[in-house]
Amino acid sequence: MEKILDIIDLIAYDKGLDNQVVLGIVKDGLIKIAQEEINPYHNYFVEEDPKERTLKLFYRMRVCEDERALDEEESAKYIPLASAKELGDVSINDEVDCEIQLEAMSRGAINKLFLNLEYHLQRSIEDQILQNFRSMLGKIVNGQVVGVDKEGNTFIEIEGIRALLPQKNRIKGEHFKVGDCVRAILKFVGINRNGLQVELSRTAPKFLEELLAMEVPEIKDNEVIIYKSARIPGDRAKVAVYSHSARIDPIGCCVGVKGVRINAVSKELANENIDCVEYHSTLEIFIAKALTPAHVVSVKIEENEAGDINEAKNASGKAERKKAIVQIKPDQKSKAIGKNGVNIRLASMLCECDIELIELGSEGKVEQKQEEEKRGIDALSSLFKV
Repeated sequence: MEKILDIIDLIAYDKGLDNQVVLGIVKDGLIKIAQEEINPYHNYFVEEDPKERTLKLFYRMRVCEDERALDEEESAKYIPLASAKELGDVSINDEVDCEIQLEAMSRGAINKLFLNLEYHLQRSIEDQILQNFRSMLGKIVNGQVVGVDKEGNTFIEIEGIRALLPQKNRIKGEHFKVGDCVRAILKFVGINRNGLQVELSRTAPKFLEELLAMEVPEIKDNEVIIYKSARIPGDRAKVAVYSHSARIDPIGCCVGVKGVRINAVSKELANENIDCVEYHSTLEIFIAKALTPAHVVSVKIEENEAGDINEAKNASGKAERKKAIVQIKPDQKSKAIGKNGVNIRLASMLCECDIELIELGSEGKVEQKQEEEKRGIDALSSLFKV
């Protein structure tokens, strides 16, 4: 065991671990082996010898009266005064440290020590990797494709770990092959019986937000803040942004000169169309802005039966979604709805409320038609009056 501290430093360097972590594993391993091979009741401890660059294993005993009767467990923790005086000048209740020569351990004990060291080193490496990946949750990571299975799931190597990009988390129409470099958001990190599990996503709204933060310095510096984003991956997205500074145009910052910033993000997302809207704390105004490019005439938040703005709770205890009645001119309805209903769906997701569109004048037309029908019936009935 000579120069064991040098060996520990080399192992720590090779495994990428802190040398104190490796030192702790070795110390715990020595104590565990001593408990198994020598006596399970001894009070063991390990000390470093910096000069000799080695470790020394001891067990500590307390001096007791010669007349004291000791059972098996107590005899491992207490030493009679007469026996203790052979080791030096001691008194009752003093503590005596007895060294165990590591070289005297059996070959079996040494083998157990190495197996214990190998096992706990591997666990420490896995724990360190797990903590590193957990610190990157919600952040963009880069990796190289190392495999694609028949279901379309893509396997990407990131820092020596194989991560999974499921087909459901891939933008529609995207195809990757071995060797491609891929960027994605780190969505999930966990441990199962197969080891470390890392899941990526390119469809999460957070991926869009992180890409914007990379392209827009004002977002990185917290001068422009992303309130929320909503996506239909590969088709269209809306991002609500705002700034506490009146001198900063949040939408202009995100779009960039001639759209250079927003176009760079769109290109990464398979040319997904991205609308930037300005967030407003007043929900009615925010909904009107979210329905861009349509021009809204008015927005009214529907009240529940109790007369309060939709703050009722459903059976699960969660607050029910609010409902907004939006009046709009007939020529703006198609813009508000968007192709295949995409615009109104994204606005609803962004504002977290249900949106109902009403064409301006449609209510009046219904009332006028009902009045005309009523007059016609009255005129017809007068012909048959006696």
